[in-house]
Amino acid sequence: MAKLDRHEKRERRHKRIRKKIIGTSERPRLSVYRSLKAFYAQIIDDSEGISKTLVSASSIDPEFKELAGKRGGKSIEDVQKVAEILVKRALEKGIKKVVFDRGGFLYHGKIKAFADKCRELGLEF
Repeated sequence: MAKLDRHEKRERRHKRIRKKIIGTSERPRLSVYRSLKAFYAQIIDDSEGISKTLVSASSIDPEFKELAGKRGGKSIEDVQKVAEILVKRALEKGIKKVVFDRGGFLYHGKIKAFADKCRELGLEF
């Protein structure tokens, strides 16, 4: 068996997690993805057999650029600003409870900071 690189390991973790986590209309799935240059988050309803994005936010949104002043997503502070935008949009649509899908990323650093900020701002998961 060939040695897996870190991207393949993350993909395997993500598939394993997604077997267990399903977003419903009552508790949609909060999915996160981070690249080297940006951070993305979206709230998804998987209940109808097709994934439907209800709310999304990222560090490349125009609203984020107004808050941060530059293209970011590289720091924990930038990720927390993305959380603020996402939670504001979710609460406007009446979404308070979600299931957290860390996307195969380890729960530390930016992912943990994002989740903590979302909880602090009023999302339940």
